[in-house]
Amino acid sequence: MIIGAGAAGMMAAISAAERGKHVLLLEKNRKPGVKILMSGGTRCNITHDCDNRGIVSAFGPNGKFLHSALASFGVQDAIQFFEDLGVATKVEDNGKIFPVSDKALDVLNALLTRLRQSGAVLSLEEPVTSLNRTTAGEFGIATSKQSLTVSRLILTSGGRSYPGCGTRGDGYAFVEKMGHTIVTPRPALVPVKVQADWIADLRGVTLGDVNLKVIEKAEPRQKPILQARGGFLFAHFGLTGPAPLDVSKAITRHLDPMSLELEIDFLPAMSEPALDEFLRAESLASGKKQLASVLAELLPRRLIDSLLSLLGQPSDRKATGLSRVDRGNLVAAIKRLRLPITGTLGFEKAEVTTGGVSLDEVNSRTMESKIVPGLFLAGEILDLDGPIGGYNFQAAWSTGWLAGANV
Repeated sequence: MIIGAGAAGMMAAISAAERGKHVLLLEKNRKPGVKILMSGGTRCNITHDCDNRGIVSAFGPNGKFLHSALASFGVQDAIQFFEDLGVATKVEDNGKIFPVSDKALDVLNALLTRLRQSGAVLSLEEPVTSLNRTTAGEFGIATSKQSLTVSRLILTSGGRSYPGCGTRGDGYAFVEKMGHTIVTPRPALVPVKVQADWIADLRGVTLGDVNLKVIEKAEPRQKPILQARGGFLFAHFGLTGPAPLDVSKAITRHLDPMSLELEIDFLPAMSEPALDEFLRAESLASGKKQLASVLAELLPRRLIDSLLSLLGQPSDRKATGLSRVDRGNLVAAIKRLRLPITGTLGFEKAEVTTGGVSLDEVNSRTMESKIVPGLFLAGEILDLDGPIGGYNFQAAWSTGWLAGANV
């Protein structure tokens, strides 16, 4: 039996059933793969254009856990899996791999097609109400429809992100009761809230390349807790887009998020001396041209107007005669702007969960529990979370496939 028909659960069911196992896949929702349909702006970022070592590296210290799973079902295996099912893929400039159709539904339909072909049985709207270990070492499972006993169980019930999809952390209680340690689940890949009223006026303004650092207010010169470079979007509550999402777990994991700030570099491709020289040259050459118009060659005009306002400069300030002090202040605002952090939008808007079943208690070569024989774990229920860009789906495909191959 497999509990949870998401990315990892469907892949585990396919892997096990194609080996001749009798597989029952339970899903409490009316439809399977709800998060697949929501992901990537409904396009589904299947994986990332890198080798398996690139996936391992992206997950940081916990990434080494994925070596065997990726050896069993790696990046190229994932691409070929969907290509064989008629889902042509494409690589975008940022390395993300999507279906050519830009439709997450095509990815889900491909999985369901292969699932049907495998012979696995999918039962929808059947939540598990209790799960116990029997004296015979099997698993007694009660659902809303029946009571069953199975010798092998794969738990792919997900984390707590996007609870509207049904992922409310149900599996944590089941495995904790059987003796597993749960690393405190927290939101990850989630939009960030900041304390700056002027941010709301910039809602909708996007930048393709910024560098963000999460730093301690009291120790701003220390090494950043986490940093990321990528796209960026201003929203009414604060910041979203790839770079803010990637640093968000440093905020949710911190004991006191209000003690943190974001340091923003709006022009990471240009050094501070180069920006200062650009401003110096323009102040000499631009005559009566407005400073905001000059800077609009580098950044969105609405952002420039806000930064000038923060510095006490009028929006119609002329570029000519810009003093060294004014240049220095402007360079600092563009390259090292600091915003106090107030939190995140929480699990409701989080794409993944950081935390989950401790990896020390799971055999990475098989996905079987080291504590409960016959119990296998895969996907987001594990203490594995990677950056935005298809990494988390790859971990789900890989761990699910490996669990199904060993059950």
